[in-house]
Amino acid sequence: MSELKQVILARDDLKLPKGKLAAQVAHASVEAVLKSDKSKINEWHGCGQKKVVLKVSDEKELIKFFQKAKDMGFAVSLITDAGRTVVAPGTKTCAAIGPDDEEKIDLLTGNLKMM
Repeated sequence: MSELKQVILARDDLKLPKGKLAAQVAHASVEAVLKSDKSKINEWHGCGQKKVVLKVSDEKELIKFFQKAKDMGFAVSLITDAGRTVVAPGTKTCAAIGPDDEEKIDLLTGNLKMM
C-alpha cells in the first residue's frame, strides 16, 4: 500500500507574499482535513502528515483540478479569500486534496510543479 499525502494547489499568477501564501495554504490544508475520513486522518497522522504544495497557473486551472479531485471522490477544499489584505474579496487562492493515497492523488496532480 502506498503512503498517504495531501496536496495543496496554489495559484502562481497571484504572486502572493510568502506570509499570505503560507496562510492560504494552511487554510486549505486544515479545511480538507476537517472534511476527511477519520481513519484516513489517523493513518496520515501516523506516517508524518506528508504535504506537497504545487502550483497551478491561474483560477481556471485551480478550479479544474478542484472539480476533478471532487469528482474522483477525494476530500477537497477551495479557499476564497476575504480580501482584507493582499487580494480582492472573493479571490480563489488555493485548493487542497486529501489526505489520501499518494498514488491516486498523483494520477491527478503528478504533472504539476512544486511551488
